[in-house]
Amino acid sequence: MQRYTDATQDVRERQTNYRLNRSEAEYEKIFNSINGMLYIGGAANLVTSDYAKAARVFFQLALKANKKGDYFPLWGTCMGFQLLTVMVAGENLLSDTPAENLALPLNLTQEAHSSHMFKDFPAKLLKAISHEPLTGNFHHYGVTETAFRGDEKLSQSFSILSTNVAENGAVFVSTMEGKQYPFYGVQWHPEVNRFQWHPKKQFPHSPNAVRVSSLLAEFFVNEARKSAHHFTSPEEEASALIYSYTPVYTANVTSYEQCYFF
Repeated sequence: MQRYTDATQDVRERQTNYRLNRSEAEYEKIFNSINGMLYIGGAANLVTSDYAKAARVFFQLALKANKKGDYFPLWGTCMGFQLLTVMVAGENLLSDTPAENLALPLNLTQEAHSSHMFKDFPAKLLKAISHEPLTGNFHHYGVTETAFRGDEKLSQSFSILSTNVAENGAVFVSTMEGKQYPFYGVQWHPEVNRFQWHPKKQFPHSPNAVRVSSLLAEFFVNEARKSAHHFTSPEEEASALIYSYTPVYTANVTSYEQCYFF
């Protein structure tokens, strides 16, 4: 019984170490162990929430590392995209750009064709993403192209790769890429093309949509492979992997098929 209790306590301590409200020293230890970071979508205050506070710590660590030549990529999806703009601009530039449950093509800019993000896209797929509704949008707010280009910090830090038109006619930035550092953001959701299914949701599932999702996933994984960060031991790495946790079926109450509860 004592052995079981000790093992259970050890697991709980390991799980707690990777949650919000950790110390900066603990976050730095995590940062030195991982090869990249994805800021997820959802709904949280982009300034005062624990999510935002933890994200800022990792953002500053990534900024410092990349400046020293220590390659560390960041990716923001939807709210994560918005959070990146807040952290770079130093203020919240979001406004109403409703595109809720819409599958849209991207209005690609000239920069998109020479970007890192789309460099491995076949010409036919790049054409398809600008003509077919391959990107799922599920947001109420975003950064308009005018606000983005009008902010010196944002316009100096990121290239705009695509824009879209919201339901209210506002033109918002939908894809961006860092000019100096491997920081990337999409206001849309590439992951839904392969992993989410709901009869009332506009999740693109065409062959081209699946290919877009796959190529972007491969792109970011390859970016992470350029990082030399690593865990201190195979055991520590194994305990941090998602395989240590069990997903729960939640499609009966949400639009997500599975969720992890920590």
